[in-house]
Amino acid sequence: MKQQFLNLAFILAISVAFGQTTVDSIVNKGIEFHDTGDYQSAIETYKKALEIEPNSSLVHTELAMTYMYNQDYENAIKHSDLVFEQNGDHLLPAYITKASSLDYLGKPDEAISLFQEGIEKFGDHFLLLYNLAYTYYEQEEYEKAIPILKRGIASNPDHSSSHFLLGEIMSLLNRNAESVLNLHYFLFLEPNTDRSVTAFNMLLNKYGANVSQDEEKENQINISLDPEQSSGEFGPANMMLSMLGATNMIEKKEGKSEMELFISNTESVFKILGELKDDNENSGLYWDFYIPFFHDLAKSEHLETYCYYISLSVNDKSPEWLNENSEKTEAFGDWLQGLNTENQETQN
Repeated sequence: MKQQFLNLAFILAISVAFGQTTVDSIVNKGIEFHDTGDYQSAIETYKKALEIEPNSSLVHTELAMTYMYNQDYENAIKHSDLVFEQNGDHLLPAYITKASSLDYLGKPDEAISLFQEGIEKFGDHFLLLYNLAYTYYEQEEYEKAIPILKRGIASNPDHSSSHFLLGEIMSLLNRNAESVLNLHYFLFLEPNTDRSVTAFNMLLNKYGANVSQDEEKENQINISLDPEQSSGEFGPANMMLSMLGATNMIEKKEGKSEMELFISNTESVFKILGELKDDNENSGLYWDFYIPFFHDLAKSEHLETYCYYISLSVNDKSPEWLNENSEKTEAFGDWLQGLNTENQETQN
C-alpha cells in the first residue's frame, strides 16, 4: 500500500509539472499575440490556459493586462481582482493594471488611491510611481506629479518614460532649463523611436525659447523672459537658452549648419549648468544626477558623438556619421562604461 501511494504521488507530481509546463507554453504564446497587437487572439489563448489551471495568478495577470490594452477595462479590473484575492505572486502588475483601468474609466481618484496603496506595499517601484505621476499629469496636477517622477527616476534612472514625462511637464510649466535636461537624458536612453522625434523637436524649441525676430526690422531680435524664468536656481540657464536663440539667428546667416549649431548649443548649456553647480550648494535630482553627467560629457571629447547619437530619429546623416566614425562611437561607449564603473565604486 505504501509503495502504491508513492507511485500515485509520483504520477500526480509528473502531471502537475506537465500541466504547469503546458500553461507556461500557452501563456508564452498569448504574450506573443499581445506583443503583436493581436489582443483578441491573446485573450482566447489565455482562456485556454485557465481551462488547465483556473487559479493561475500568472494567467489572470496577463489576461487583465491584455483586456486593458484592448480597452475592456471592466474585465481588466475583474481579473486583477482575482489576483488580489489570491494575495500571492503578480500583485505588483495587478495594482498597475487595475489602477490604470480605473483611470481610463474616468475614476482618477480611485486610481490614485490604488497606486498609493501599491507604493505603501512595494515601496518606490518606478512603474507604480510613473503611472501615479501620469494620472496626476492627465488631471493637470503637474506640481503633484513632479516629486513622484523624481522618486521614480531615483528608483530606476534607466526608465526613459519617466524622463520624457518630466520633460513634458517642465516644458508646460516653462521651466525650460530643467526640461532640456530631462529631454536630453530621455534621448540618451531612447534615441530612435517615434517619441524621440517629439522629444528632439521639443529640445530644439528650448534652444532659443522666448526669442523672436522683429518682422519689420530684420536685424532686431527680441528676448522676453518672465520674472520666474529669470530668477531662481535655474534663472541664469534659462537666460542663456534665450541668448542661444538670438545667437543662432546670427550664426545661421553666417552659414553654420543645424547640426553645428545643435552641438555648440548643447556644449554651452551643459557647461554653464556645470559652472552653476560649482558656484552654489543646490542639490536634488537635477544638480546631483543630470548636471554632473552632462557637464562631464561637455568636458570630454565625446560630445559630438553624443549629439549625433541622440539625433538618430531626426537627422538622416546621423547613422552615416556614426558608422563612418566607428572609433569615436566605440570610444564614447568605453567612456560611458568607465563612468558607470566609477559610479559603482563610489557607491560601494
